[in-house]
Amino acid sequence: MRRFRFKLQPVLEQRERTERGKQLVVAEQERAKTGLENRIRRCQMMMDDEKRTLRDALGAGTGGGVDLQSVKLQASATLGHHLDAHRAVLELAGVYTKLGEARAELAKASAAKKAVELLKDRALQAYKDEVKAREAREMDELAVMRHARTQGALL
Repeated sequence: MRRFRFKLQPVLEQRERTERGKQLVVAEQERAKTGLENRIRRCQMMMDDEKRTLRDALGAGTGGGVDLQSVKLQASATLGHHLDAHRAVLELAGVYTKLGEARAELAKASAAKKAVELLKDRALQAYKDEVKAREAREMDELAVMRHARTQGALL
């Protein structure tokens, strides 16, 4: 008995490869998004630390003079972190756009693969039905032959 062979198997394999490629693109964009979100969090934490240090430097100067050089350095560091966070936010907006596009492409690739998988499932079911029908015909034929033999032996 011949085995089931799906005629569109190469198409299915190509669609699976396409889907895997699209999944990799989505994963790459997700990784970029996570990296930028972490960078923004680090900048925010560093700005908070710089502000706290600046507040301490300004508060410590109540008894004497304020070290303006230190205050200037703290303010400059805070501004630098703020600019870095702003750049990361702009980059993140671009990544969100690319991520949305990549997810849409992945959905299309998944739908295309699913269509071929449905064809394969239908073809497999038709094959099983055909095998079952053939086996039923063979069983019927064997029953008729047995009946004919027993009738022939009785005569």
